[in-house]
Amino acid sequence: MTHLLDQPVKTEASGAAVSPAERTARRGALLHWIAVHALGIAAALFFVLPFVFVVLTSLTNDQQALTRDLTPDTWEWGNYVKVFETPGFLTWWRNTLLYAGLGTVLTVVSSLPVAYALAKFRFRGRKLSLMLVISMMMLPPQVVVIPMYLFWAKQLDLSGTLWPLIIPMAFGDAFSIFLLRQFLLTIPDEYLDAARVDGCGELRTLVRVVLPMARPGIAAVALFQFFYAWNDYFGPQIYASENPAAWTLSYGLESFKGAHHTDWNLTMAATVLVMAPVIVVFFFAQKAFVEGVTLTGVKG
Repeated sequence: MTHLLDQPVKTEASGAAVSPAERTARRGALLHWIAVHALGIAAALFFVLPFVFVVLTSLTNDQQALTRDLTPDTWEWGNYVKVFETPGFLTWWRNTLLYAGLGTVLTVVSSLPVAYALAKFRFRGRKLSLMLVISMMMLPPQVVVIPMYLFWAKQLDLSGTLWPLIIPMAFGDAFSIFLLRQFLLTIPDEYLDAARVDGCGELRTLVRVVLPMARPGIAAVALFQFFYAWNDYFGPQIYASENPAAWTLSYGLESFKGAHHTDWNLTMAATVLVMAPVIVVFFFAQKAFVEGVTLTGVKG
């Protein structure tokens, strides 16, 4: 019997002889493939299943949403129409797009020149400036929320609006500056020197040379800022809670859940509509995002 097992075996597909050692190697490779992909599949299910649950619940009727049956008996696409017809929902959408879109543009435009200076200029106090930027990253926003609120609400009378959240983005963001600075360090100085030799000033060098080469890093910073503003709940709660016309989706969703606390299908439909734009944006920009994050920090 042992002698028979040691004999080479012909495969059905090619007819070639397969030795016991080759069969063992193939079995090991198969087990390795299963182990690696099983972990990947388990991780994917861990993140995907909650979203699937939310989507399926959003398509059920109000009675089935309270049961354990996850598959909708009837696909209630009208739940999304009911959410859009909720008074104020489109206003929340407009406010969130204004906050996230304008805030992202202002953050990138104001942070890029500062990051460029910290990465490519040699001046007295450069390291101190970088330390100050890193220190601002470590400072929790809750520490300065009271003096900032008093400044915007009492001095400038801008409470009940989103401008106290949008205007500061025109003066740069510490995390965005640091991330862009780390990415700009990967750009060789020879390109900048060649542009200066051709007569380009620093502003023109930044726009014509650095900006095209820094697109992955800029995309990563823009996505980080857009996701932060889109999901921000703390800021609108502080400055815009007193004015429903200035609510964003993240804050308005809490009010929607309170008004429809028994209609879980409508609550889940509203949740899907809030998450959908972020998922779509990341799906189309994930290549640039991953590239920007990967290349950032190559140099110190």
